[in-house]
Amino acid sequence: MKDQVVVDGLRIDQAKYGLGVYATRSFVAEETVGQVHGSVICDPDHSSEYCIALTDRVCLEPAAPFRFLNHSCEPNCILWQLEVENHLGEFVGTEVWVETLKPIVAGEQLTIDYAWPAGGAIPCLCGSPTCRGWIVDELELKNLPDQGPPRPEGPASAA
Repeated sequence: MKDQVVVDGLRIDQAKYGLGVYATRSFVAEETVGQVHGSVICDPDHSSEYCIALTDRVCLEPAAPFRFLNHSCEPNCILWQLEVENHLGEFVGTEVWVETLKPIVAGEQLTIDYAWPAGGAIPCLCGSPTCRGWIVDELELKNLPDQGPPRPEGPASAA
């Protein structure tokens, strides 16, 4: 990628499918990598390849670099939400943060488990030893229609 974006120890670069987020330095396990910034969308029908559901009606459309976090069935990062209150203790919003699950070395791609519901499942090509075959929450596997094993169809899968 010609114009790599470098932010706080991260860069965006070519991945197996599309773009991905890569470490430019090492991270230790349970280290906060950064806050996910972007646009909050208050539309229950909004959908994109990148949006992060905050509630049933509200999602976050992330900006770079975290817009390009790819899925893995064995992720090295996790997203966590923090409810923010003002000085009066009133809820004012939700922040989303990225944290490492294990040590990450410079050059390694950062990944998360998308954990989608069965209705949004697509074939997974992450290549991890415990790949579920589908980009879906592990608990949702039983809710997939009986359609046999997934057939890799190229870049439709984030990996």
